Amino acid sequence: MAKKTTEPTRLSNEKAFLVGVDIYNQQNWLSVEDSLEELSLLAETAGLAVVGEATQSLSHPNPDTFIGSGKVQEIISLVNETQADIVIFDEELSPRHQRELEKSFGDRVRIIDRTALILDIFAQHADTKEGILQVELAQYEYRLPRLTRAWTHLARQTGGGGGRTGSVGGVGLRGPGETQLEVDRREIRNKISNLKKELEKVRSHRSRYRDQRKRSQIPTVALVGYTNAGKSTLLNALSNAEIYVADQLFATLDPTTRRVNLPNSRVCLFTDTVGFIQKLPTQLIAAFRATLEEISEADLLLHIVDITHPNAQAHWQSVQETLHVLNADKIPTITVLNKIDKLPDPIEANSITKIYQDAIAISAKMRLGISELLTMVEKQLFYSFVPVTVNLPYQQGRLISLFHEFGKIESITHKKGGVLIEGKIPARYVLLFENYFTNSKTN
Repeated sequence: MAKKTTEPTRLSNEKAFLVGVDIYNQQNWLSVEDSLEELSLLAETAGLAVVGEATQSLSHPNPDTFIGSGKVQEIISLVNETQADIVIFDEELSPRHQRELEKSFGDRVRIIDRTALILDIFAQHADTKEGILQVELAQYEYRLPRLTRAWTHLARQTGGGGGRTGSVGGVGLRGPGETQLEVDRREIRNKISNLKKELEKVRSHRSRYRDQRKRSQIPTVALVGYTNAGKSTLLNALSNAEIYVADQLFATLDPTTRRVNLPNSRVCLFTDTVGFIQKLPTQLIAAFRATLEEISEADLLLHIVDITHPNAQAHWQSVQETLHVLNADKIPTITVLNKIDKLPDPIEANSITKIYQDAIAISAKMRLGISELLTMVEKQLFYSFVPVTVNLPYQQGRLISLFHEFGKIESITHKKGGVLIEGKIPARYVLLFENYFTNSKTN
C-alpha cells in the first residue's frame, strides 16, 4: 500500500495563471468568478502558486484556441509579466485546443485544463490500491488523445508515492517523434486494458460484499456532498472513528464504512464517499464506478452541505446533478446543513432548513444536532413507509419475502405467473420494487 500523502505535493513552487470562460447558454451552477475562485483553491491544493487570472465571455468556444485570438495574446503578455509556468483553463480543453494553445504560448509555458488539475490532485491523495488504480485509469484515458509535446516517455511516468502517475509538475519536453508516440499509444492502451481488468475484480469484490450486507438486512447510509463539506468529520462524530480530516479539497478519496448505533438499539452502516465538485471529470466518474456504486446501492443518502459557504445552494445543485448521472437521485435523502457553529447566529440555520426537503442543521465538528440527525435517519430507514401496488413474478421470491417481512400488506392476490400485492413498504426498499409497480389489480 502506498504511503498516505497528508500535505499537497509542492511542484517546485511553480506559478499558475488561471483562465475562466463564460460561455453563453452553458449550464454552470457557479458564476465564472466563483468558479475561478474554486479553481484557485484546486491549484493551491495541487501545490501551485496562483499569480494571476483572466476571463472572457463567448457565445461559443473558438474552434482553434478555445478563447479568442486577441485574448490569447493578452494572456501571453500577462503570463510573461507574472513569469507564470502553467496556464490553467477552467474548462476541459479538446486535444486540438490544447495543441493550438501550446503552439501559441511556446515551449516555456505548459497548458493544462481543469480536468488535468483535478486528476493530479486525485493522484496525490490516492492511498489505497483501489484508489491508485482508479486514478491511473482516469489519467491514462485523459492522456491518450493528447500525446503531443506535453508527454514524457511512459518509462518516466510510472507510479510514485500516493499513486502519482505523471502529474502537472511531471510534464516534460517534446517526445522523441511520431514513431515513439505510436509506441506510447499502444503501451497506454495496454495499460488501460489491464487497469480495467483489475478494477473489474475490485467491482466484483465490492458487489459480493454489498450482497453480504443486504443478506444481513443491515441498512446502509451513504454520505455525499461537495468536496470539503465535512463528510469525514460527520462520520467521525457519528461513529467515534478517527478518519483523516483536512481543510482542503479532496482530502479523502477512498470510501470508509463504519457501523453506527441508532437511538432505539438499531444498527446501520454509514459510508463516507469521495467529494463532488462542479465539472467533475467524466473520466473520474467512470474510473470510480466501483466506489460510486456505494452511493447508488445505498438505502439512504445524507447530502452534506457547508451552509456557511456563499455558494451553498449552487453546491447542492451540482451534487444533485451528479447524483442524477449516477442514477442515485431517487434514493431517499436527508439534507444535512453542516458547520452552523460558524454562523453568527446558529439559530438562523433552522429557517434555512425550510428551503430544502427533509433537512436538518448540525455542526459535525462541535457535535451539535447529531442525536437529532440519528433520530431522523432511524425514522427514514425503519418507520417511513410508501404506499405501493406491485405485480411480482413468482421468480422474484426474495422480493415477495421482503414485502412479507418488512412491509404492511393490505391485500394480496395470487395469479398465474405472479402475485399482486397492495400495501406499504419502507422507503429504503422502494427502488427494489420499482420495475414491478402497477396501478391496476387486473394487470
